[in-house]
Amino acid sequence: MVDLDWKAKVVSSEMPNKSPKLSNKLHITVPASARAVQAEISAASSSACSAYESYLRLPELRKLWSSKEFPEWRNESVLKPALMALEITFRFVSTALSDPRPYANRREWKLRLESLIKSQIELIAALIEDGEEEGAAPIADSSSAHGVLARDGSSAEVWRIAGGDTTVVSRTSEASLLPRLATWQTSEDVAEAILYSLECAMRRCPYTLGLGEPNLAGKPTLEYDAVAKPSELHALKKCPYDHELGSNYENQTVYTTHQVLESWIQSASELLGRAAARIESRSFEAAASDCCLIERIWKLLAEIIDLHLLMDPDDFLRLKNQLAPKSMDDSDAFFCFRSRELVEITKLCKDLRHRVPYILGVEVDPTGGPRIQEAVMRLYSEEKGGAFEKVHLLQALQAIESALKRFFYAYKQVLVVVMGSLEARGNRVVICPDSCDSLSQIFLEPTYFPSLDAAKTFLGNGLTLEQLGGLERRTRSKQ
Repeated sequence: MVDLDWKAKVVSSEMPNKSPKLSNKLHITVPASARAVQAEISAASSSACSAYESYLRLPELRKLWSSKEFPEWRNESVLKPALMALEITFRFVSTALSDPRPYANRREWKLRLESLIKSQIELIAALIEDGEEEGAAPIADSSSAHGVLARDGSSAEVWRIAGGDTTVVSRTSEASLLPRLATWQTSEDVAEAILYSLECAMRRCPYTLGLGEPNLAGKPTLEYDAVAKPSELHALKKCPYDHELGSNYENQTVYTTHQVLESWIQSASELLGRAAARIESRSFEAAASDCCLIERIWKLLAEIIDLHLLMDPDDFLRLKNQLAPKSMDDSDAFFCFRSRELVEITKLCKDLRHRVPYILGVEVDPTGGPRIQEAVMRLYSEEKGGAFEKVHLLQALQAIESALKRFFYAYKQVLVVVMGSLEARGNRVVICPDSCDSLSQIFLEPTYFPSLDAAKTFLGNGLTLEQLGGLERRTRSKQ
């Protein structure tokens, strides 16, 4: 058996000051610095955030994200921003491959954007699988128009499934850019790869997106144009400061990159709200699924940020100085803190630690005792067979923390590459050993879940001691 006598292993303020006898049990003393309150992340100044939102036309994008046109479809608020991010990335392909600069790395842009689109498609497919039970998605069918389909330039076909009387409407979007990219010689290979990836990713979904994919399974298609609104979305493709920024082509690159980023941040925000509601209703397995999706979104955000590495250094730095003059404010110095939504989802992810006692069904010990840690150790070692969904959820919460910290660490490394190490330090020339910038504090601070961390530490030590004890007994028996 694993040694679960953790009470004897936890440092308590009520223990006598006598020197303890040497023991093979694990003792951990938490330093004062680790017990300190974790640093709070805050957004940049109001003026910096407003300028950032105006540059990306976020108020107009939010209207598209938040429009509720399908009241029975509960997954709309999560899926709509994700589909819009995908559509903006299609536009990004067109922008990158139309770059007139002779020194632009078109080949690498093509590969990176193709990879990014495939990652988004896989995540969208996971969102559809998870949210199907939440309501009826708007599907193209013959009954919605009394058996008559208005073509309006789209390629709509009615199929009858072999061996039955079921009819399926296969419709290709007429407003999305992906079908058009498939007809452009420069992007034809990228579009074909995307369409086949879409076919594979949607194989477990009840419907497909209707973007020109083969649809070999004869699935119904989503009313993509009604949900993603490509026409209204592409009306926002021009930056409001184009006339001030001149002919710097990186302006369109930065503008599009951050529109994709903000769209996925909106999806993450909606997922966090849904996960919290599912935890409150004790639907732990469904909440764990949401948390896994949130973790994947954090990883996707890091992939989006990496696109900055392909931008031309001179053009990017010129654009950066036009958009954001140097600021002595630490939060203003980092562009990521100008996104209020990014700061907000970071806080919401950190606040998930307060859900742990409720998940475990215990109350926090007001005296600071290890009550939560004890409950976690029992769950991991004794009760897992009857409460596996809680284990899944707790693991997913820690996975979110890991992905979040990796995002901000990766963000800082991108800053070093594209702007230089001084900018990555928040414009600090001298760095004291005891101080660090607000960005570094995010990925250097202690774990958000100390009880889960301690429980695994003690259980791991117990298994190690048990194994060593078994080896010692076997050695003695041989002698």
